[in-house]
Amino acid sequence: MTDLAQETTIVSGMAGRYAQALYALAQEQNATEQVAADLTAFSALVAESADLQRFIKSPVFSADEQVKALTALLARAGIAGVTANFLKLVAAKRRLFAVGDMIADYHKLNDFAKGLARAEVTVAEPLKDEHVSALKAALAELTGGKTVEVGIKVDPAILGGLIVRLGSRMVDGSLKTKLASLRTRMKEVG
Repeated sequence: MTDLAQETTIVSGMAGRYAQALYALAQEQNATEQVAADLTAFSALVAESADLQRFIKSPVFSADEQVKALTALLARAGIAGVTANFLKLVAAKRRLFAVGDMIADYHKLNDFAKGLARAEVTVAEPLKDEHVSALKAALAELTGGKTVEVGIKVDPAILGGLIVRLGSRMVDGSLKTKLASLRTRMKEVG
């Protein structure tokens, strides 16, 4: 499978097409990591502000109003170049509502190019360093030797075990889920 064919299986839809175009432009300018960092910074700004979230999703604002506001916001945040031009283009095309998906798809393309996989792991209590290392090694083996970046979230509600989300795959080995399954089976028998 060619790189382009693999990329189209990683991302799809309108957001995927925008992300692919941005990634291709960033590659041409040797700026893939700078664009990734800028997009992460922009995502953080959006996550911090409910007003900005409403502004991005609202169809009430005209394209010109969105571009003007974004221009000021990006300048204040120090986001320039390819990323700023891309975000302004997205606003001008009235696609700002999908910018979150575009950013996620860009990161997927960038991770794929670097041979990186991301995993989200939920545990009942914090893991020791040696357990994190063992988990990374097991996930790397599962992905065919890719480097795996693991994000760990502690949630005591799962009681024990862990929940692993790697790409589109999810394995729920939590004690809470196992107990619920057992409870269901016991009700079926009785």
